[in-house]
Amino acid sequence: MSREPRGPNEKLGAILALAGISNAGLARRVNDLGAQRGLTLRYDKTSVARWVTKGMVPQGSAPHLIAAAISSKLGRPVPLHEIGLADTDPAPEVGLAFPRDVRAAVDAATELYRLDVAPGKGIWQMLAGSFTVSAYATPISRWLISPADASVARVPPATTRGAVRLPNGLRSERTPDGGWGRVGHTDVSKLREAAEEARRWDSKYGGGDWRSSMVPECLRTDAAPLLQGSYSDEVGRSLFRATAELTRLAGWMAFDTGQQEAAQRYYIQALRLARAAADVPLGGYVLASMSLQATYRGFGEEAVDLAQAALERNRSLATARTMSFFHLVEARALAKAADAAGCASALSAAESWLERSRVGDGDPGWLDFYAYDRLAADAAECYIDLKVPGQVRRFTEQALSEPTEEFVRSHGLRLVVAAVAELESGNLDAACAVGQRALQVAGRISSARTTDYVRDLLHRLEPYDHEPLVKELREQARSLLAAPA
Repeated sequence: MSREPRGPNEKLGAILALAGISNAGLARRVNDLGAQRGLTLRYDKTSVARWVTKGMVPQGSAPHLIAAAISSKLGRPVPLHEIGLADTDPAPEVGLAFPRDVRAAVDAATELYRLDVAPGKGIWQMLAGSFTVSAYATPISRWLISPADASVARVPPATTRGAVRLPNGLRSERTPDGGWGRVGHTDVSKLREAAEEARRWDSKYGGGDWRSSMVPECLRTDAAPLLQGSYSDEVGRSLFRATAELTRLAGWMAFDTGQQEAAQRYYIQALRLARAAADVPLGGYVLASMSLQATYRGFGEEAVDLAQAALERNRSLATARTMSFFHLVEARALAKAADAAGCASALSAAESWLERSRVGDGDPGWLDFYAYDRLAADAAECYIDLKVPGQVRRFTEQALSEPTEEFVRSHGLRLVVAAVAELESGNLDAACAVGQRALQVAGRISSARTTDYVRDLLHRLEPYDHEPLVKELREQARSLLAAPA
């Protein structure tokens, strides 16, 4: 079904010509994107011709799929207004802005939070397939130019008219114009506690665990009203810092569950909030998260840029452990970009910085997961990309030397990497044995990323499908792969 015609859609016709997409090609791309989210669409070249020549507007999520299809071809975000479909439902540019002004930054973040669903539902289904690494270009450049706002104090417009209780026990006040009143350190502490608890659950159970929905809910019902309240510069910095941590975590959880477009938008807003907090290391951590996402998606060169942006602004600012982690992320990106020498240099720098770290350095709380076992685990993945199985095996053994119950997902990922290392070293029996252990761990968590690692292992095992051990492993993996992401 399409809405009534409005006259020729010249914008859509022009951008299709610019992108070099035929009517049949666009129809095929839109149908494929719809299939990715369980939609059965049957558009053809005639459908597209009606959109262009008669201005007919397809209903439902189709306009967003059209924007996503063109965006993928052009390699940049394509907003609905650029294709003449701006009067449809929620626009795909939500969350992609990186405003210069603090007030505009609050508006951009809260607009994202107010989407009344968790990642993976509602608008995120509409935006599936719209991830584009080029959307990170403006945030990187603006953050490098100025990683901190001059002031974030927000003055109340008038006297307050009575205290009210926010969700989850937070307290604030309403102003006569309906906004939220004075925000204090107690309010910020509640957000920080929520972020710490959510990080623990994410590490143990994966980004798809039901508790993960609490993070976007907390951002929407708790953080958004506080950001629009009044606060001093000191309290404001703390508020932006806590909200940035929660926002980055929402992005990481979306990334772990395969919702790359949602993750991208949360990451961009987290970086902008870190700038408002004047927290350069936290901004670097967000950039490192962006880099890991780009690496995972296969954009090695762009991942290098993101990791090096994190490093550049943190020289002489971040702790030794933090710099070590940033160099490790850089190594992952360089390995994906097939730069073996650069990767080795970055790994050496990561190890050197980690050796310099000491108790009492004042490491940020969000880095509590990072130690030598994580360095070894990521080094192993670097050498998978560089196709050096001996090094993969060596580093994986180090990574698995001290498994903990606290980081279940990481343990499962490391087991899959260990299985790949055994396979690439010619040890099929050992690969299957470790693979079975990995599946046992993967079955305890909800992580699309872990499932992707398992799929990669099974793909590598295809030449040995006739072997009984491989058949058994595939059968064991069947229920995991059949489960919804």
